Amino acid sequence: MEIVYHIVAIVLLALGIVGCVAPFLPGPILAYAAFFCLIPTANCPSVSTFVLLGLITLIVTIADSIIPALGAKKFNCSRWGTWGCLGGTIVGFFFFPIGLIAGPFLGAFLGELIAGKTSSAAFRGGMGAFLGFLAGTLLKLALCISFAIYIVSRLF
Repeated sequence: MEIVYHIVAIVLLALGIVGCVAPFLPGPILAYAAFFCLIPTANCPSVSTFVLLGLITLIVTIADSIIPALGAKKFNCSRWGTWGCLGGTIVGFFFFPIGLIAGPFLGAFLGELIAGKTSSAAFRGGMGAFLGFLAGTLLKLALCISFAIYIVSRLF
């Protein structure tokens, strides 16, 4: 029966890693859920590990919501640009892999143009929103990969 728990944990880790770039999946939360699959096995982490990793997951999830806005704000991006970045991220997912990179930037750029900014100001705002999005994504990815390494090392 342990093998079923291990397989579910690995599937949750994989979904967590995909969720780092897919805006509709909560990547870090799915990767953290993989630890709960280890509870009924011989590879169960300690309570302090569960609490620490849960806090880290919570911090990264909150930071992922804040970092793109901070990047956009630093580059004087309007709300239109920030929302455009989110929309571009969602639309870009359907044009994988190029869309994941170009979508947030193009969405923010178009949002800034809609807000009435010049093309150079829209470009700056788009870059800020994109860099914030990229930083948040890399943070989530680093966390999920760390979780995967931890769990896989415990399994083998």
